[in-house]
Amino acid sequence: MTLQIDIWSDIACPWCYIGKRRFETALADFPHRDDVEVVWHSYQLDPTIPRHYDGTEVDYLVQRKGMPVDQVRQMMAHVVEQAKGEGLDYDFDGLVVANSLRAHHLLHVAARSGAPAAGEVKEALLKAHFVDAQDIGDDDVLVAIGTAAGLDEAAVRAGLDDPAVAREVQADFAAAGQIGVQGVPFFVLGQRYGVSGAQPVEVFSEALGRAWHESQPAIERIAGQDAAAGACGPDGCSV
Repeated sequence: MTLQIDIWSDIACPWCYIGKRRFETALADFPHRDDVEVVWHSYQLDPTIPRHYDGTEVDYLVQRKGMPVDQVRQMMAHVVEQAKGEGLDYDFDGLVVANSLRAHHLLHVAARSGAPAAGEVKEALLKAHFVDAQDIGDDDVLVAIGTAAGLDEAAVRAGLDDPAVAREVQADFAAAGQIGVQGVPFFVLGQRYGVSGAQPVEVFSEALGRAWHESQPAIERIAGQDAAAGACGPDGCSV
């Protein structure tokens, strides 16, 4: 039996990359990890960002959140420290602020090729944005990421403007609203348990175990059975 994990996140969300790492650490130690299927879903924190924003991440956050520059820098320093704890080297100074919509289109193009490609593209998009200071709003950057994951270049370029792909992305946005997602990352395990945010590894481990247990068919014993009835086990048979 396969346990499906649905994850809503935004490429432009720093906690989504951290949460991805923490979830992956928990999954690596999960005894049934080979029976887990991860499905990535799209979510946009700010759809109003222009495709190419003229300013730094600090400029954007000051404008978007109305916070003082010093407070924004303190917040970013905290996120950088948390990212380092997961082996991620964030570069907020070089980060290119861009609308993530077309990056989500690429993610859905990859998903059509199967989960491994989608997972590889998701990782590459987050790394490109937060570590490598690449422009995730640039088609050439997205095509390079897609082809590096084994996707066909022509299929990637067509998919970035495919109305069907756009509808799939919008369907993810709508589904997030229907289940009450108000922030990302958001994990749904076995269509039953929700985990919000970049939780500690221990929280993900506990959630995986609980979701796996709940996903297994329950066996109910019939009342009135004789406990002494003959049976055989690994150590032999009862007399």
